Amino acid sequence: MQPLGKYLVIIGAAIVVIGLVVWLAGPRLDWFGRLPGDIRVEKPGFRFYAPLTSMLLVSLLLSLVLWVIRRFFG
Repeated sequence: MQPLGKYLVIIGAAIVVIGLVVWLAGPRLDWFGRLPGDIRVEKPGFRFYAPLTSMLLVSLLLSLVLWVIRRFFG
């Protein structure tokens, strides 16, 4: 049970840090979600949004962070 508790604390701390970054840098992150490649279709009575490029960027960032964690701490 010890490793599970350690991982839960690490995940919780990471969520807190991400929340603080979004809260404090919120106005500076307006560009996120409006990148080239994000699909947005707006018509009367219909709205579709697919943030393809933004989610690709998030995926690459998370992959890099997890790789660094495994490389140095695993």
